[in-house]
Amino acid sequence: MFRRRRREQTQEASAEAAEMRASGPWDSDEPHPATERIDLGGLRVPPSSDFELRLAVMGDQLVGVIAIQGDSSLQLQALAAPKSGGLWEEVRTKVAGQLTSAEHSDGPFGPEIAGRVQSDGQTRDTRHIGVEGPRWLLMAVVSGPAATDASLAEPFEAYLRDVVVVRGQEPMAKEETIPLRRPNERAAQQAEEEEPGLDPFTRGPEISEIR
Repeated sequence: MFRRRRREQTQEASAEAAEMRASGPWDSDEPHPATERIDLGGLRVPPSSDFELRLAVMGDQLVGVIAIQGDSSLQLQALAAPKSGGLWEEVRTKVAGQLTSAEHSDGPFGPEIAGRVQSDGQTRDTRHIGVEGPRWLLMAVVSGPAATDASLAEPFEAYLRDVVVVRGQEPMAKEETIPLRRPNERAAQQAEEEEPGLDPFTRGPEISEIR
């Protein structure tokens, strides 16, 4: 009896391991490696000494995460998507209209689009990647030399593969940004609830903000 139970547990563990995809981005509800990640609410991103991490802010809202290495960057933004999928195809059409000499191709994450954009009077190469999950679309934009150099793009692609998207159950409009929070906000809230007398504003991961 005990041997049978152990065998069943081993089979269940093997089945769960088989269901885990080799790499992400992952949905928070699917099996994924329990490695260290910075909890930003709608996104959980790996800490890395190879990148300077920043939060993108629009008004009072956090809208994305930016990983910077040298003259290149990777910007991540998670959007709400319909259950039927297909949002990335719609968004690609919009992106193509904003790029100079837009080029469509199939990359390691599926269909993507590359081109150039004008920013602060300068022309910058960009590569737009979209990964669709259950009711979400993760937009990833590689900018700078890494947008056209495969060797420079590798660290950014590896970083993208370790991201977890937390969609949540709240109803959201299509293309609405999935809410993010600063990395120490949750810890501060828990500290207030558990120990009201303690100072909740403890130092969190080193992430600056871009407004």
